[in-house]
Amino acid sequence: MTAFLDPLIGFVSAHAWLAYLTLFLAALLEAVPVVGSLVPGSTIILALSALIPGGELKLWPVLAAAAAGALLGDGTAYLIGHRSQREILSAWPLSNYPSVVAQSEAFFNRWGVLAVFFARFVPPIRAFVPITAGALGMPPTRFYAINIPAILLWAPAHVLPGVLAVTALHNYAGLPHHEHVGKHLWMFAVAGAAVIIWLAIWTIRRRNGGGLIEPARPAK
Repeated sequence: MTAFLDPLIGFVSAHAWLAYLTLFLAALLEAVPVVGSLVPGSTIILALSALIPGGELKLWPVLAAAAAGALLGDGTAYLIGHRSQREILSAWPLSNYPSVVAQSEAFFNRWGVLAVFFARFVPPIRAFVPITAGALGMPPTRFYAINIPAILLWAPAHVLPGVLAVTALHNYAGLPHHEHVGKHLWMFAVAGAAVIIWLAIWTIRRRNGGGLIEPARPAK
């Protein structure tokens, strides 16, 4: 993996637009069923985020590229499943991965709409739950209402660890880094905490019957 990442990082660090495109494609392909289990999207995103403290890349475009790729990947997979229904789960190439498909379906049936949120952080299920949600008849409004907040939390969760690690290294070694990065970290921490609190309240209300949203049922 290092033999692959080192030349990639060295090349894109000199071509910022290509770095953002790489981030977009990494997040997009990671969300594609089957392909997502083969592409090291999270590793690529984490590695390229390490270029932010030195100024080679900018924080906001990195987050935007990762979030846009994930949104397009998840949304496309969901729409394919929503249009094809259950037949897509037994069609090629998903038919070559019956255990992962079964695991994804069990995960969705257990957690309902929350599976869309949790799966964004759990590879390789992340690449299979959106298409499963569509295939099992989850309405688009429900899917995107959960998927978009999940992506907005997932992107900083993948980008900021690399930023923090390299920023700490720069501080320790006395190397220059951009001060604006640190100013944004507090904002992301507050936003992430708000999303987690909202999710906890929503889950409690759901379990207590308030604002209950039933899991999608397989089409007959």
